[in-house]
Amino acid sequence: MKKDTHQFIQKYKGIAAFGMDRANDEETIMFYLQKFSEDAFMKTLLPRLSDQELEEIYNWVNTYLKKHISEDEYHGLFLKDR
Repeated sequence: MKKDTHQFIQKYKGIAAFGMDRANDEETIMFYLQKFSEDAFMKTLLPRLSDQELEEIYNWVNTYLKKHISEDEYHGLFLKDR
């Protein structure tokens, strides 16, 4: 059974433009991150990143996870290991 889903991007009809209002900004971020995380795109981008760039992305994600997500949410929503 699949644990991971990107359902939002399949149905999104918005304009993916940042800076209009909070709701549109959130939708745009979700749109960008789901497009960004596509396997084919990642296979193209990741080999082009330096070791430092990889570390920066990893640290950025972890910083926001630790700041805004509880331990239970981390395991249940992010890792889906519960």
